Amino acid sequence: MSPEKENRQASLREKLVFAQETEEDAILNLSLRPGSIGDFVGQKSVVDNVLIAIAAAKKRDEPLEHVLFSGPPGLGKTTLAHIIAGEMGTKITATSGPAIERAGDLIGILTNLGEGDILFIDEIHRLSKVVEEFLYPAMENYQIDFTIDKGPYAKTIKFNLKHFTLVGATTRSGLLSAPMRGRFGMLYTLDFYSPEELVQIVKRSAKILKISLDKESAGEISRRSRGTPRIANRLLRRVRDYAEVKNSGKVDAATVDRSLSMLGIDQMGLDGLDRKVLKAIIDTYKGGPVGIDSISATLNEEPDTISDVVEPFLLKIGFLKRTPRGREVTDAARVHLKIPPKRESQKELF
Repeated sequence: MSPEKENRQASLREKLVFAQETEEDAILNLSLRPGSIGDFVGQKSVVDNVLIAIAAAKKRDEPLEHVLFSGPPGLGKTTLAHIIAGEMGTKITATSGPAIERAGDLIGILTNLGEGDILFIDEIHRLSKVVEEFLYPAMENYQIDFTIDKGPYAKTIKFNLKHFTLVGATTRSGLLSAPMRGRFGMLYTLDFYSPEELVQIVKRSAKILKISLDKESAGEISRRSRGTPRIANRLLRRVRDYAEVKNSGKVDAATVDRSLSMLGIDQMGLDGLDRKVLKAIIDTYKGGPVGIDSISATLNEEPDTISDVVEPFLLKIGFLKRTPRGREVTDAARVHLKIPPKRESQKELF
């Protein structure tokens, strides 16, 4: 692993409220993941449209069209793919863009898919160009062409596939090529969850994990979860650990506040790295505007860590804004950090 990747992984390990799935999440999310559409909370518009498409496909007795889910990590794209397979009564095969290095890696997967089966590709924008182009005829005509032998003995064989459904998930839809995007019949964008929706998710997870949780405690966890179910479930587990050690297993609002404060997560869901980014822009660059590379160099963090992990939530809550000249901290962030607002005279200098 390169030093840059090692630094990025170290930063993410220290950051509890990032939405990428950890190994612990992957194991525990299997038990917490809703198994049916009735248990799925939030994303009402997306769910309603998917249900109509599923009902229509079943009525016509044909496979579902290809589906693309986009949005920040941790909002339920993988869960929806598994729910679609369950509702359609078909098998799901899951893989990811980085795991498919060569077109040949796809041949075995595609040829083993049955009629109406689901192929789920997470982070589909990270497919290589060669693999992506190999998928085009599979998606459109349910055929693949592969070459055997080499040189003058090379032959191209056309293989017919069963009619399958490709469900793609991406956290960066802007990186998906137009030809790939155009081959999806349905495109849906998932948004951050409201605190009320997260309360429902936290209470359901607490019941599965056998944690006694009142409404006030669930609300406190939800407010600090950055609008993301994956983070809410992760914080719930950390609160459980703290309560078992410090409060005889009893979870109440005070215990939630103490445990999350000990982890450096404040009332808005910001952690140490979020605050470091904001304070670096304020202290070093007088509140901005400043470029991402300058922030990265100041904090000795990878630019991808800041742009992918830190920025989305700060932009969502209005603590950071992007301008043509760079990132700029807002007055709302200054108030939260108890720093005096930027004076008008300072603004005129930029």
